[in-house]
Amino acid sequence: MYSDPVVESFNVSTLPLVEAAALICHNAGSAGAQNVFTLNLDHIVKLRRDARFRAAYRRAGLITADGFPIVIACRLQGRRVSRVAGSDLIEPISAEAARSGKSIYLFGSNLQVLVKASRVLRERNPGLTIAGMSAPPQGFDPTSEDASRCLAAISSSGADLCFVALGAPKQELFSDYGKNVLSNISFVCIGAGLDFIAGAQIRAPRWMQRYGMEWLWRAASNPQRLLYRYLLCMGALPGLLARAALVPRRQRKFLS
Repeated sequence: MYSDPVVESFNVSTLPLVEAAALICHNAGSAGAQNVFTLNLDHIVKLRRDARFRAAYRRAGLITADGFPIVIACRLQGRRVSRVAGSDLIEPISAEAARSGKSIYLFGSNLQVLVKASRVLRERNPGLTIAGMSAPPQGFDPTSEDASRCLAAISSSGADLCFVALGAPKQELFSDYGKNVLSNISFVCIGAGLDFIAGAQIRAPRWMQRYGMEWLWRAASNPQRLLYRYLLCMGALPGLLARAALVPRRQRKFLS
C-alpha cells in the first residue's frame, strides 16, 4: 500500500476554475495574498526527493489539482475536485483583474514570449494593467541575489499579482522566496501558460485536455526532455491511487 508522509499534509482546493480565479484576484494586493501552486504527478515525484520544494508547498496559500490523477485521487476520497491547471488560471484571473483594477506582473519564460503574451492578454481583457515583465537568464537561482533583484523590480512595479512561468520546482521556490519578501503580492505558478498564449508552444487539443491525455501530447512534442519525466510519473501513479482508495478515511490526510 502506498504511504508517503512527506506529501500527506497538502490540502487540494475544491474550488472550480472561475471561483478559484476570483478568490486569487480578490486576495492579491492585500494581507490575504497567497502563493498558488498546481499539484500534478511530476510535482509528487519531485516532492519526494526535494526538501525545499516540500517546504515551499507546505507554505502555499492555495493548491489546485493540475492533472487528472490528482483529481481522481481526490474523488476516490469522496471529494469533488475539478482540474485547475496553471495555464487555465491565466485567462480568468486576467479577466477578473481587468474588472477589479488589479495589476499583473509577468515573470519567467523569455522576453519575446512575455511581450507577446502581454499584448494578447490586454487585447482579450480591455483595461487590464500589465505592471511589468522580466525574464531571468538561464541557470537562474530562485533564491539568490539575482532573485532578490527581480523581486525588487516586481515590488517597484506596483503589481498586485505575479504570474511565474519558470517550471517546477523553480517557480514554486521563487514564489515562496518572493512571498517572504513581498507579502501583499500573490504569486501564481503557471508553467508554460504564457508560452501557450504567445504561440511559442502549442497546447494539446481541447479533447485531449478533457480526457486527461495532455501529458501524451506533451511527451510526443518533446520526447527527449519529457519522456523520462512521464515514465517516473507513471511509476508514482499506482501508489497514489492505492492510498487514496484503500487507506481508511479517518487516516487520510493527503489530498484532504
